[in-house]
Amino acid sequence: MECKDSDEPKMEMDNTTQDPSAWAQKQSDETSRFNLRCTTHPYLAVAILCFINLINYMDRFTIAGVLHNIQKDFEISDSTSGLLQTVFICSFLLLAPLFGYLGDRYNRKVTMSVGIIIWTSVTFGSSFVSKSQFWLLLVTRGLVGIGETCFSTIAPTIIGDLFASGKRTRVLSIFYLFIPVGSGMGFVLGAGMQRLTGDWHWAFRVTPCLGGIGLILLCIFVPDPKRGASEHFQTVSKTSWSQDIKYLFSNHSFLLSTMGVTTMAFVAGALGFWMPLFLFRAQVAQGAREDCLDQACSTKESLIFGALTVATGVIGVIAGAEIARRYKKNPHADPTICAIALLITAPSLFFAIVLAQTSIAASYVFITIGEIFLSFNWAIVADMLLYVVIPTRRSTAEAFQITVGHLLGDAGSPYLVGIVSDAIKSGKPDTNVWKFRSLKYSFTICTFVAVLGGVFFLLTIRYIKDDKEKAQQIIKGDEKKGDIPG
Repeated sequence: MECKDSDEPKMEMDNTTQDPSAWAQKQSDETSRFNLRCTTHPYLAVAILCFINLINYMDRFTIAGVLHNIQKDFEISDSTSGLLQTVFICSFLLLAPLFGYLGDRYNRKVTMSVGIIIWTSVTFGSSFVSKSQFWLLLVTRGLVGIGETCFSTIAPTIIGDLFASGKRTRVLSIFYLFIPVGSGMGFVLGAGMQRLTGDWHWAFRVTPCLGGIGLILLCIFVPDPKRGASEHFQTVSKTSWSQDIKYLFSNHSFLLSTMGVTTMAFVAGALGFWMPLFLFRAQVAQGAREDCLDQACSTKESLIFGALTVATGVIGVIAGAEIARRYKKNPHADPTICAIALLITAPSLFFAIVLAQTSIAASYVFITIGEIFLSFNWAIVADMLLYVVIPTRRSTAEAFQITVGHLLGDAGSPYLVGIVSDAIKSGKPDTNVWKFRSLKYSFTICTFVAVLGGVFFLLTIRYIKDDKEKAQQIIKGDEKKGDIPG
């Protein structure tokens, strides 16, 4: 939608206007609404960002859908397999602070476009890696993380500037819905392309094409709204990166919720990478399936787990966001919901792991429960960040949360589970039963981490109200006439 300058609302202050500051605020509100309305329809922009987020997570978990085939082709162990995800996440987290800095100061649309070009190009290139070049596959996965971190760091802040707090939780729930949906579709894409072509390399040639479409839509239709536009925040002074970090470290709610998100990332990363292989080994140990030696490995578990991840993600994200919205008037509701969800996730995963050898059906039931409650929190924690951090520091906050979350979370969890699994197998008979048991015992780490996450969110309850009020005071200009504290 194109608008002319002459269309911009201009309100006359006549003699009946008693409060000039109120008039100025009303004029600012009208101008902000005009600016958002005239850039593009905000819901169209969100739809495009959701589409790119879907591709982002499809690309991230495609490799897990064909992991057994990759292990067989390159003849690598569990711990070496875990490196594929660890290298990706490490590059992801190392550049998150840079993109957070750029996102708070420069054109966010241009920055995201560059990231998408890098990510899609390298993903497509990785599909041509030969069996003798495992090191090159590691390198390409690392480069993919560089591109994806750019989008993941910046996109939520654009949504935060397009929608005020009333609608923001619901819109963010839709955006973060595509984390589990994209993850699940990544399993399905990887397994499906393996079945269709008989070659796992083809799984890495689909998402780059979709990413190209997303890039074109982003350039044409997605705006870069003024930072804080939805909250009528008037940027007064620029701050340095060190001042931004100092501000974030003084924000207890942000720090504690970031540690909670880290535990979520740890559990989600380990489950997403290893669960299909774990379920396959469970059935081989039971004698219900034969191990794949010379033939291509079955992708049935990846397809089922992928579909399950999509369904549980949709249910969990929507349910969590709706419950949070209903209790919005309670300032402690969000961290309370997150804590309860993780404390339910922990025992659900424990029973899923323990029951896998005796009943795959029962294991799937508890996996479903665990994944639903794990998905509860994605939109809620994103909204928490946006309302306890001021607009001009949100990209930096997103970057910090991504860096810590991945560094201590899913960057290491697949590798850690693989190392523990190999350590348990060491010195044991090389049988299918011990291959399953080693992964089973190493998987129990996730249950303890989920409990720890619940504790972090319980601690957040103590600070959330005060931190939210401080941020709102700065946004409204009540603290030093809007000056940003450093």
